[in-house]
Amino acid sequence: MLLHFRHSRRPWRSQAASYKKAAYGIICAVLSTTAMTLPNYQQALRDHAHVFAHANEMRALLEARGSVSDWAMFAESWNELGLDTYMADQGRYRRRRHAVFAAADGQMQRLAHQPHFQTLDYNVLNGGIERWFEPIKDELVNSKSLTTILSFCHDLFSSLATDVKQWQVEVHQFRIEASADAPGLPTPEGMHRDGVDYVLVLLIKRSNIASGTTMIGSLDGSLSSSFTLIKPFDAALVDDARAYHGVTAVEPINPLLPAYRDVLVVTFRRA
Repeated sequence: MLLHFRHSRRPWRSQAASYKKAAYGIICAVLSTTAMTLPNYQQALRDHAHVFAHANEMRALLEARGSVSDWAMFAESWNELGLDTYMADQGRYRRRRHAVFAAADGQMQRLAHQPHFQTLDYNVLNGGIERWFEPIKDELVNSKSLTTILSFCHDLFSSLATDVKQWQVEVHQFRIEASADAPGLPTPEGMHRDGVDYVLVLLIKRSNIASGTTMIGSLDGSLSSSFTLIKPFDAALVDDARAYHGVTAVEPINPLLPAYRDVLVVTFRRA
């Protein structure tokens, strides 16, 4: 397993010991032996600032709010992402599309296409500049799957911040590609926060890759949890103000075949 934390600005305590434990899956995520409901996820986020949502539970929660019947088309759209040309490490392993929405009064409205921006405080590698990515296609924005995912996020995150009247929502399609001589880095900036309130990372597909372990760090510098998104609909939910997150590098299992990790990232920030 390749671990990539070289850009982290946090003094993660006992790094070697913590990473070794995480690599072998000894650090446990927030798990449950029974199916978790929306109130369970709410409480887990309050108590632990993150939760690992298993695919079957996540899909059930989504389908309780809408349809994902067009999931095949939705997932197929990850084959049409543009190259991320803003990588300060000169990497050519990340593809993405981006869209911004405003959420208020139970309504979600797409805003005019605009750049993604993070300060250097939150992204020491690629922050400090406006990054214009190709827009998410209209048919995907209007898809049943994305509509349902955004509705779920709005319900969950608004229940945790009842004082918020309006959210700025950013949606990112990511593909991380790996080859025999160039592992893919899902979070090249290392352990980080995104500078938002809440984050959903939803797995769309893994193809011919090893590793890609999600790591959760506490504000005190300790590494508190790890888990790997394996199946479509596996997800990580993070309270960004209270937890750092990162993902280990991915490598091809068979170097002769395409290898990639597709995720949807949705962030909610109070407007």
